[in-house]
Amino acid sequence: MNFVEELRWRGMLHDMMPGTEELLAKEQVTAYIGFDPTADSLHIGHLCSVMILRHFQRCGHKPLALIGGATGMIGDPSGKSAERNLLTEETLRHNIEGMKRQLSKFLDFDSDAPNHAELVNNYDWMKDYTFLDFAREVGKHITVNYMMAKDSVKKRLNGEARDGLSFTEFTYQLLQGYDFLHLYETKGCKLQMGGSDQWGNITTGAELIRRTNGGEVYALTCPLITKADGGKFGKTESGNVWLDPRYTSPYKFYQFWLNVSDEDAKRYIKIFTALSKEEVEALTAEHEAAPHLRVLQKRLAKEVTVMVHSEDDYNAALEASNILFGGGTSEALRKLDEATLLSVFEGVPQFEVSRDALGAGVKAVDLLTEQAPVFSSKGEMRKLVQGGGVSLNKEKLAAFDRVVTTGDLLDDKYLLVQRGKKNYYLIIAK
Repeated sequence: MNFVEELRWRGMLHDMMPGTEELLAKEQVTAYIGFDPTADSLHIGHLCSVMILRHFQRCGHKPLALIGGATGMIGDPSGKSAERNLLTEETLRHNIEGMKRQLSKFLDFDSDAPNHAELVNNYDWMKDYTFLDFAREVGKHITVNYMMAKDSVKKRLNGEARDGLSFTEFTYQLLQGYDFLHLYETKGCKLQMGGSDQWGNITTGAELIRRTNGGEVYALTCPLITKADGGKFGKTESGNVWLDPRYTSPYKFYQFWLNVSDEDAKRYIKIFTALSKEEVEALTAEHEAAPHLRVLQKRLAKEVTVMVHSEDDYNAALEASNILFGGGTSEALRKLDEATLLSVFEGVPQFEVSRDALGAGVKAVDLLTEQAPVFSSKGEMRKLVQGGGVSLNKEKLAAFDRVVTTGDLLDDKYLLVQRGKKNYYLIIAK
């Protein structure tokens, strides 16, 4: 596989230095992408970079995932309007462990293949580096004029930030540049990759290498992923879409991809899956013939959920979706864990009832009009039950006076009432 061609057809290539493609065709190349350890999980904003490293390894080259343990203590000014909080060593160590676990799902770190992936942390080579050494060995090679010309610096200095640009952040491009130099000297790394907003930082590293030892190194960037409507990719009303199920449940993760627009699905299926060009073209043609079936969204959601989580998590998310939108069964509902149940029915009206009352048993008609007023009157409820329009835990309520007990509770805590086809209510026993 030709790595550059692979990125090109997938829409994942923004810019590269002259000679990059020729280098990749000539030899096995070592390249790195940096990740900021600002949290103990990656989010889908990182996923394009992760996929680039994955394609890079599949094409026979050697990927390095650099965790910015040192640079993460400072914060990159690129694309930011305010300085970030500095992280403690303990927090960084915790975050790095979480990120390594996630990256291991995408990259082969453990085999004895010559192109096995490696995780490197710039804190390891920066922690004992004194300021005087840095000023002498790095600072003297790059002029302030050169640094000031970078877009990330100019934007901050031209009033896009409330508090200007601190010296700490100003030095960020030198620190990142030194990472490239260090990896070039210790790992034979000749290529740095990243998002298009990193071009300035990457080229500073290439310039530092050229000026210190005349080495020839290269740069390649991918476009920043956006939504078709111009909105920011990966952000929802509740914040980032995380890869860690503790922060974004597999069900919500699956729903995010399932709900992207047709235009976005056509781009994202190339960027965020390993499907071949032929498979993508066939799926796109099938989708365009019957857009209402949402073939692209369904396949995209499946591929990414299985890749990030597991086949079991995908199946559970699919089953949970069917419960909400396609009917589902009582048995499937009972199989949902509490976190998924709450994700699926987030935002539906909720009522709290006394667990003691359920222990003694309560008629459904009393429960659903007095204690949890799903219906405004007993007459209204009777009429709907007789018409087969009321379900309890996905089973049709045959009698309005059926006794409900704690034995009916889902996860020993919840009752799900469905009124008509689309109206759900969650009753919580406390």
